[in-house]
Amino acid sequence: MSSSQLGARSIEVNGRSYRLPSHPVVVVCVDGCEPDYLGQAVATGQMPWMKRTLANGTAIVADCVVPTFTNPNNLSIVTGAPPSVHGICGNYLYDPASNSEVMMNDPKWLRVPTILAALADQGKQVAVVTAKDKLRKLLGHKMRGICFSSEKSNQVTVAENGIDNVLDLVGMPVPDVYSAALSEFVFAAGVKLMQTRRPDVMYLSTTDYIQHKHAPGTEGANAFYRMMDGYLAQLDAAGAVIALTADHGMNAKVAMDGTPDVIYLQDWFDAWLGAGKTRVILPITDPYVVHHGALGSFATVYLPAGVDPAEAATKLGRQRGIESVLGRAAAAERFELPPDRIGDLVVVSERFTVIGTSASKHDLSGLDAPLRSHGGVSEQRVPLIVNRSLPGLDHSRRFRNFDAFDLALNYVQ
Repeated sequence: MSSSQLGARSIEVNGRSYRLPSHPVVVVCVDGCEPDYLGQAVATGQMPWMKRTLANGTAIVADCVVPTFTNPNNLSIVTGAPPSVHGICGNYLYDPASNSEVMMNDPKWLRVPTILAALADQGKQVAVVTAKDKLRKLLGHKMRGICFSSEKSNQVTVAENGIDNVLDLVGMPVPDVYSAALSEFVFAAGVKLMQTRRPDVMYLSTTDYIQHKHAPGTEGANAFYRMMDGYLAQLDAAGAVIALTADHGMNAKVAMDGTPDVIYLQDWFDAWLGAGKTRVILPITDPYVVHHGALGSFATVYLPAGVDPAEAATKLGRQRGIESVLGRAAAAERFELPPDRIGDLVVVSERFTVIGTSASKHDLSGLDAPLRSHGGVSEQRVPLIVNRSLPGLDHSRRFRNFDAFDLALNYVQ
């Protein structure tokens, strides 16, 4: 459903109503933020602002959408809806129309408007800062306002991004794409934009490079969350309503000897049905695979003609490390996915296991720490935190990460 004005103070986007902001609102998506990261950092004194917020604000453990990957969840957050509505069901998909495997970075894959664009249409000043440029065009689709990435912060123009001279504004160099600085740039930019432009609504989205490499409670993780806490405190001090959530959690994906625990699904199907007869798609795939080797806990499978999906699901479901195998209709219903953009089967692996295609196609040489990844139901629980108390909130409902704008706009204001 397209957005439309319901009155002087509210809009409707994708079947949900949102009040127009009366205070600056900042929605933050912390990529890969397993709730335990916050727990460990707060318990050890790394996050004083978060400790106060957990005590005086609203803290919920919510569900993100499955597959627990970046693109589906960021788009769910900014549309207030699951992938069955907005259409973005992975970072990567097979397009039967062109018989090709493609990235889902192009806004052509997005089926509905965003809350951000709808707010901008009502005259609100909107700003988006994302770590990786792969999300920028999706998040900024048809949105009048500021929208840029840390990754390409040296290439911004007023015509393309609604702003220029970002490096001067932030006072940081362009960060390396594989670094904590890529996310720090997002927070630093958000603080500077709040100080200089004071947008009505801002969306900040980080990268999970640190979470892929560092478990909760480790010094690498705590340093990241300590940094984040300082910037959130500055946004809070500026009077912003902050709603913080995550696109997915994160888990170790290793066997007891510390090596990656991988099910090579393409090899398995090739051995059963013949080489190249089946197409296995890994929706985690994106241009940045050094830290996870394109290995996640969710896959979709296109079977050859004549193969019974139920038989294949039963046979595959008996394999070690497989949590569930669902046919297209069942997977679309359970995980709220668009059925025309997933295969005949959806495969989810267990908590400590990931799915690959063929062993020969995954370069794991870049892994300099035990593999940590995401994608399955095991990474579905994420924080949903607001720096205000919400006394009228019904805590018996099932909360989703894509309720962030609902809480920040409808309950706080």
